[in-house]
Amino acid sequence: MDTILKLLEDNATLTPAQLAVMCGKETGDIKKLIREYEKDGVIVGYKTLIDWDKTDREYVSALIEVKITPQRDRGFDRVAEKIYSYPEVQSLYLMSGGYDLCVLIEGKTMKEVAYFVAQKLATIEEVVSTATHFVLRKYKDKGVVYGVEEIDERGNCN
Repeated sequence: MDTILKLLEDNATLTPAQLAVMCGKETGDIKKLIREYEKDGVIVGYKTLIDWDKTDREYVSALIEVKITPQRDRGFDRVAEKIYSYPEVQSLYLMSGGYDLCVLIEGKTMKEVAYFVAQKLATIEEVVSTATHFVLRKYKDKGVVYGVEEIDERGNCN
């Protein structure tokens, strides 16, 4: 039933009845399947994407590269648990390449983000180094393109 999962990932507002029609299934079967996915942790939550730049909310987003010393028998997990417990942390990923963890956070100001890095993140014993990158503009997030204006490519026919 990967089709149902993909449809829900693209549009979590689809009702079981709509999914049933789209997949050629019974509504009751879809409801049961969704409950099982939620119970088993396959579906872990539902979110709405908002283009905050079109509101008066002031905030900054940052991507922070973190190099850490993994712990014996726990690897990166214990450090990751410390980091994702902070409310500022929106996402946390274990990475391959030049750094170990990628932390996505939001703050009201750049100063607030800098404070988080200096006072909370960098003070974790296993953190070796950090590099902070501020998001200047979102073009696409979770498959959704932001702020696309319709462009008339027909040219000017005067």
